[in-house]
Amino acid sequence: MPTRYDYTGKDVQDVYDGPGGLLWEAVMSEQIHSGKDEVTDRMAAAVGLKPGMHVLDVCSALGAPARQIAKKFGVKVTGLDFTKTMLTKAIERTKTAGLDNLVTFVDGNALDMPFKKETFDVVWGQEAWCYVANKDQLMAEAARVLKPGGKLIFTDWVITGKVEEPLLAKLYESMAFPYMETLQGWGDLMKKYGLKNIKVEDQTEEYAKCFDEYKKMVEVDLKPIIVKNFGNDLFGFATGLVNLWRDAAHAHQVGRGWYQAEK
Repeated sequence: MPTRYDYTGKDVQDVYDGPGGLLWEAVMSEQIHSGKDEVTDRMAAAVGLKPGMHVLDVCSALGAPARQIAKKFGVKVTGLDFTKTMLTKAIERTKTAGLDNLVTFVDGNALDMPFKKETFDVVWGQEAWCYVANKDQLMAEAARVLKPGGKLIFTDWVITGKVEEPLLAKLYESMAFPYMETLQGWGDLMKKYGLKNIKVEDQTEEYAKCFDEYKKMVEVDLKPIIVKNFGNDLFGFATGLVNLWRDAAHAHQVGRGWYQAEK
């Protein structure tokens, strides 16, 4: 079982309600995940999104993926998140985009989803479940709210190799992660809760290349903006974080996992 650290939902809220949320948007775009809209499109194609489907985006942040799939595929999307700033911006941007007839956002906890069982055709997540302290409960909830025959698809930051404890502690501290699942660990949880046709894919090489881009953006392209708006301390933190994760990804210690299953 992965080592767990004492980072809570409140720590995550503090990150995304503060400068951390602004920084991640500047680096990753409003999608706030590696690969941006291209990965979102790949996920949509993998589950065959089409009009009439209802998608639950768990930990939806600024709602960019929700808006993207609603606009392109005509699906109804419910975003679930509990970070106030992210929710407020998601609602505002969705209304501005004229998509609030298809996309709604709910303030709620992924460990106690405020939905009836068998509500959604697709349960969706993008690189955010690493923040959740009880991944077993998260998977139980995802399976509960998914319709029979429905599809689960998500990506996440995961442990892909051997990571010594001192490095692991630094990685988790930099992101306020309670822990990351192992690459196969998520697959085991999907199986535990009765999901089938499980697909687990290691996308660490692609993930590492994204961090090469983030390194340049933070250290060169965005440096004047970060220093001006947030100061040298946050710039130092950001460069340290990006290099820490970039090095670990290139060493194939951490990476991105892609997961699919059916109920």
